[in-house]
Amino acid sequence: MDIGIDQIGFYTPNKFVDMVDLANARNQDPNKFLIGIGQDRMAVADKTQDAVAMGINATAEYLDQVDLEQLGLLIFATESGIDQSKSASLFVKEALNLPANIRTFEIKEACFALTAALQVARDYVRAHPHHSAMIIGSDIARYGLNTAGEVTQGAGAISMLIKESPAIIALEDGHASYSENINDFWRPNGSPVAMVDGHYSRDVYLDFFKETFKEYLAQTKLTVSDFAGICYHLPYTKMGFKAHRIAIQGQDEETAKRLSDNFQLSAKYSRQVGNIYTASLYMSILSLLENGDLEAGDRIGFFSYGSGAMAEFFSGKVVDGYQRRLRPGLHKRMLQERTRLGVGQYEDIFTEGLENLPENVEFESDANHGTWFLAGQEGYVRKYQQK
Repeated sequence: MDIGIDQIGFYTPNKFVDMVDLANARNQDPNKFLIGIGQDRMAVADKTQDAVAMGINATAEYLDQVDLEQLGLLIFATESGIDQSKSASLFVKEALNLPANIRTFEIKEACFALTAALQVARDYVRAHPHHSAMIIGSDIARYGLNTAGEVTQGAGAISMLIKESPAIIALEDGHASYSENINDFWRPNGSPVAMVDGHYSRDVYLDFFKETFKEYLAQTKLTVSDFAGICYHLPYTKMGFKAHRIAIQGQDEETAKRLSDNFQLSAKYSRQVGNIYTASLYMSILSLLENGDLEAGDRIGFFSYGSGAMAEFFSGKVVDGYQRRLRPGLHKRMLQERTRLGVGQYEDIFTEGLENLPENVEFESDANHGTWFLAGQEGYVRKYQQK
């Protein structure tokens, strides 16, 4: 029985800061950001776009295509949670009027969480083949103004429907996992920004890629040439490119070119949005699907990494007719119609986002009609509305 991705929704806020503007404001050579880091723009979430609002918007994109009577599971993966106890998925469930009888919870393991949700959803569908599962990854990456990690921030969400006989990607059997207790990135209770050892995190990421990729190839008896493309967790695109160079080392020219071309296509959305933590790998997959020219049966490798640290490599095959389930025009417009912020405006929005919400507050949104947003808080209970 094939199980995999049947729908994918994508959302990023309606504001961004250009990397050339940021580089000039920080007295840096723009090529350090554009080439050295591999980013062009960085999405900026204002106070009305928290992880829940973005997750609602990503899911609402395909909700009218879902048989809600068959939906049995909803998982929200995030490291930008809004409550120490209550699951963010319950807010999504209420906003979108999802069935009351579904199982729902929140899951966390840095940027690995959406992959954990995917594997749980896959097992759920395997045990309940006539049911589907909805999984959401939504995050706001914050490192702080004028920090080394500032250029690797971002915001966005990916939502996916997992079911049998999927229309986009059928997951293959087998996976290679690797984990260690490592302090390369963490965010203690009470800290609104992440703490990171950037160079150490890069080295761990690459070491974990080598470990899981080598193990996966040995386990499955596949070779690098068996992949049409390999998608990576992209905290910034240059990080994935370093892993990509390891993957193609020693390969024939045709294989290296195919994988390199598809890597560039998989990084297009990341270059425009930045780091969205747990959903970054899946934004990379969507970018390849919507910008590439894949054929039915093409094998895509997935490298998932979450600091702290947990990594996994697995794969899936593209399903015939997958293009009919994609919405590249919608996503292209979403990225093109965003408002370009001045660096001062971005700094004000960023600083405001670090503050705890007061007990009672109301917000207005400048987002497009139909967008869900955080409308405020009453008695410390967040309220979400559609524009």
